[in-house]
Amino acid sequence: MQIATLPRPELIQMAELLAREKGIDKADVLAAMEQGISKAGRSKYGPEYDIRTTIDPHTGAIQMARYVTVVDTVEDEFTEMSLEEARRQNPEAKVGDEIIDVLPPMDFGRIAAQTAKQVITQKVREAERLQQYNDMKDKKGQIVSGIVKRVEGGNLILEVGHVEALLRRDELIPREMYRVGDRLRALVLDVRSEVKGPQVFLTRSHPQFLAALFKAEVPEIYDGVIEIKSVARDPGSRAKVAVYSKDSSVDARGACIGMRGVRVQAIVNELQGEKIDVVIWSADPATFIVNALAPNEVLKIVIDEESKNVEVVLSEEQLSLAIGRRGQNIRLVSQLTGWHIDMMTEAQEAEHRQAETKERVELFMNALDIDDMMAHLLIQEGFAKVEDIAYIALDELMSIEGFDEELATELQNRAKAYLVAKQDALTTELKDLGVSKEVQEIEGLTLDMLVLLGRAGIKTLDDFADLAGDELIDILGKDTLDQETANQMIMKAREHWFE
Repeated sequence: MQIATLPRPELIQMAELLAREKGIDKADVLAAMEQGISKAGRSKYGPEYDIRTTIDPHTGAIQMARYVTVVDTVEDEFTEMSLEEARRQNPEAKVGDEIIDVLPPMDFGRIAAQTAKQVITQKVREAERLQQYNDMKDKKGQIVSGIVKRVEGGNLILEVGHVEALLRRDELIPREMYRVGDRLRALVLDVRSEVKGPQVFLTRSHPQFLAALFKAEVPEIYDGVIEIKSVARDPGSRAKVAVYSKDSSVDARGACIGMRGVRVQAIVNELQGEKIDVVIWSADPATFIVNALAPNEVLKIVIDEESKNVEVVLSEEQLSLAIGRRGQNIRLVSQLTGWHIDMMTEAQEAEHRQAETKERVELFMNALDIDDMMAHLLIQEGFAKVEDIAYIALDELMSIEGFDEELATELQNRAKAYLVAKQDALTTELKDLGVSKEVQEIEGLTLDMLVLLGRAGIKTLDDFADLAGDELIDILGKDTLDQETANQMIMKAREHWFE
């Protein structure tokens, strides 16, 4: 049955006005109106019925109808109809079809009108929040500009477009002060969808804020000719940026600094005078580290790729400059390159080498039951650990001058026997120390590391989770873990706190 419906142009005008005011789509407003009118219809005809409303997007004409589904067995007489009854109305009806019964135009009473208004308001607000979330979600990792609306306990509430965003005190550059009404720029760090609307978190202290500023200031970075490989920051004080040019004819460092430093100076001004070093990135770790330490002149560099440790030798005069005030420069170089760096003078390096050699000689003499001369010979051939001897190809051991198959085989057997005995002793000690199974299952911890943790009193998962990254490195030794890996292991151990 078709019932004529009158055009309602005022509904379309209202929808367009709301859409413009709230910054949402007109279709979302009309959908909210349809749901509101449907709810009012159920208030009149009964909440058990499936009543739906459609509004013509051009004329505003309202059509309300009751929907009934054709089924084999009727379980709900308000929303379902048997096939036999449906075929009285439509001989071609089949199971699964919907019978639509158009209802007469509704005269809204006060309560029905209020119900419709509440639903429309709620749905429009939900659509507005969803639109705001989608808009801000796309801006994650980008710089936005906002006006300080409120200051709450040092945290800033900014108005960014139609959305309120939070810039926490610890995400500000140290010593920055802003007042209500001030305009500032920040990076969108995270966007979360919450019941009360999108929660937007901003930052000015994150390394990626500096990277985004360079992208905005340097066209070659924006175009992808120059790539920012890594950033290290001590917010408000000093920063290092590693850049790489994909085009050999483009000077990455010169492009980022700009003519007479105009480009980098604009960024320095935005960051309250933060000093910025632009470093040329290299795939070769040694070259990259030397570039990051410039203008300090490196005399020698030794890299241990397995432990991600680097020893850098400088002159006496350059050492303190390379380390920087309170270790700032070397800390930033380490963050930028991802390597743990030990700096020393030539005299310190010679002393370190002597101590290291002495330690290895004693290890080989005790573990392999050999004399001082043979231990020195093994070290000169590049062997640093008993494991190196135990698992190397026998031919390589035999290639050492003066070594035959019998001697090489005997040394390898002694090395393997030493490692087995050491493993058994560590296993027994670990059991005696009472280190929990949860700690033993932490990925990346060896048996030696577990024993060291047990000796330090770290026996439960909570003990481990309570550690800071540098504390873990102090216990296990700086040659075993880098800072990033240590922090990741601790954060993984803390996951059970938040379950």
